[in-house]
Amino acid sequence: MALTHFDGKGDAHMVDVSDKAVTSRIATAEGHITMAQETFDIIAEGRAKKGDVLSVARLAGIMGAKKTPDLIPLCHPLPVTKVAVELTLDPDLPGVRVEATVKTTGQTGVEMEALTAVSTAALTVYDMAKAVDKAMEIGGIRVILKDGGKSGRYEA
Repeated sequence: MALTHFDGKGDAHMVDVSDKAVTSRIATAEGHITMAQETFDIIAEGRAKKGDVLSVARLAGIMGAKKTPDLIPLCHPLPVTKVAVELTLDPDLPGVRVEATVKTTGQTGVEMEALTAVSTAALTVYDMAKAVDKAMEIGGIRVILKDGGKSGRYEA
């Protein structure tokens, strides 16, 4: 299987999707951010100096999905029809699990939008809590569902 974002000469280019069918597309991505127990407690109890960490991170994730083509050079701008970002406190990490689902009706998928939503939400958690915990780690960011289009359904 060849990489689609390179032409015959090996130069990067935006893939031509004009001949692809317009179909309903969906993608879900996940990730997490681990932190010290004290940081987890501050977020869980709503004591962060910058405000409600999970609400702000959810909004940032939604905004990130909408800004994906501005951040990823070869991403097509898409009419995103839904972005849902869920942040869940997980005491076993300790930290926050992030899941984002993005939908569109178009000629290419929304995996990058879902990944960008998760990344942006996790980065926002970091930004809001870095004053008390610079050692937080973001990880596990991956696509767990993709459906619609020629390549069909993918589930991790």
